[in-house]
Amino acid sequence: MYNYTHETIVDADIESTFDWFEHEGSFRRLMPPWEVAEEVRADDSLEVGSQRIFRFPAPGAPFLKMTWVAEHTGYEKPNGRKKAYFADTMVKGPFWKWDHDHYLTEVDGVTTVVDEVRYNVPFGPLGMLVDKALGGSLVTGRISSMFNAREFRLKRDMENHNKFNHLDRKKILIAGSSGLIGTQLVAFLDTGNHDVWKLVRREADSNKKEISWSPSEGKINPSEIEDFDIVIHLGGVGIGDKRWSKKRKAAIRDSRVDSTTLLSDTLANLENKPELFMVASAIGYYGNRGNEIVDENTSIGDDFLTEICEKWENSADSARKAGIRTIHTRTGIVISAVGGALGKMLLPAKMGGGGPIGGGKQWMSWISMDDQIYSMYHLMMSEGTEGAYNLTAPNPVRQKMFAKTLGKVLRRPAFAPLPGFVMRIMFGEMGVKLTLDSQRVIPKRLQESGYEFTHKDLEPALRDSLGKWR
Repeated sequence: MYNYTHETIVDADIESTFDWFEHEGSFRRLMPPWEVAEEVRADDSLEVGSQRIFRFPAPGAPFLKMTWVAEHTGYEKPNGRKKAYFADTMVKGPFWKWDHDHYLTEVDGVTTVVDEVRYNVPFGPLGMLVDKALGGSLVTGRISSMFNAREFRLKRDMENHNKFNHLDRKKILIAGSSGLIGTQLVAFLDTGNHDVWKLVRREADSNKKEISWSPSEGKINPSEIEDFDIVIHLGGVGIGDKRWSKKRKAAIRDSRVDSTTLLSDTLANLENKPELFMVASAIGYYGNRGNEIVDENTSIGDDFLTEICEKWENSADSARKAGIRTIHTRTGIVISAVGGALGKMLLPAKMGGGGPIGGGKQWMSWISMDDQIYSMYHLMMSEGTEGAYNLTAPNPVRQKMFAKTLGKVLRRPAFAPLPGFVMRIMFGEMGVKLTLDSQRVIPKRLQESGYEFTHKDLEPALRDSLGKWR
């Protein structure tokens, strides 16, 4: 039997801290950002008998899925006291035993969360022998990284929620909620006590706050989207998922333009209009700019992606003209270990093949996942914000430096070059545009609005995303 203890100091009272844990979204927010986990069910309660279930790839065999079922076994709310408690045990999962107690205490408005875990490693005595032979690092190291990640997320989430706790909670509708960004945004907003609904392209589940629509058929029920305070549209066919054939290009364009137009026109004609319509966009708006420093005042580029972004943003005009505050989030490369550009880079980088692409002089404008979510929240809750905002970190880097920094974090060499013509052969136009174009984008308007970045520099962002702290 092993014992592990972790302590987190949260600059918030015990009631709001306990409430953060009690929301369904906390389950997703507490998941280590490098774990490719599928949430099966998370009860919106910590009470005894409630369960949280997820699946994840088996270590060393990612094609195999393992299931973890955690059932809550202890529950004491603060109820005006300065202490609280909840506990869970692993009913099904990879460990032979896993019991997790959470103790919360408050002193002078600051809450201490103590996690105490008692566990037996997989394969019982044999597993213990292997783990001890490796200095106890095989399992304990992963558990320590997991709780470090949990600590950072809890503290940062509470800090960002606290900035706007003086404002009323919002009723929010999100399209694209199952994507890389949408999954984390829904979870974060839920832990902040907002009433979050999902606009889905399938039959809605009435028990999960879902509303159905079919943008390809122009179908949406206006009566179902009355009385929302905020509507966010993140949906669209993946830009970097497949080679760009004519059919794929049409799908990329139509999935964004048609859906945004339908939603915008519908919102514009509602009797009770939302106060905000936030629509995803991308720094592809600016095109290939070489060494030029780009901000929101920079002119539009001239290629396929710029055309898409322009039509995408213009498709929200009806909402804007109807008096709805409209924001376009021009997002850069989102740093996430479970998807997007970084997710595709990890395997070759871990094998020592993450060197410069096409010379590596092109600029890469990136943003950490936490800054992506927190900056969107900042813009949502700041009433004076409107128009286009670059969601990128203030310190973009050249591709060669990105590769070198990733290699440093992974402790792998990063010198094997990949010529640009190879990218063209392997991925066609898509590979060239997404890897060789240079965009040195600065978040000028976002910083002027008062947003403060969690990750200004690349290395800390990568270490957070990969659990590779020093």
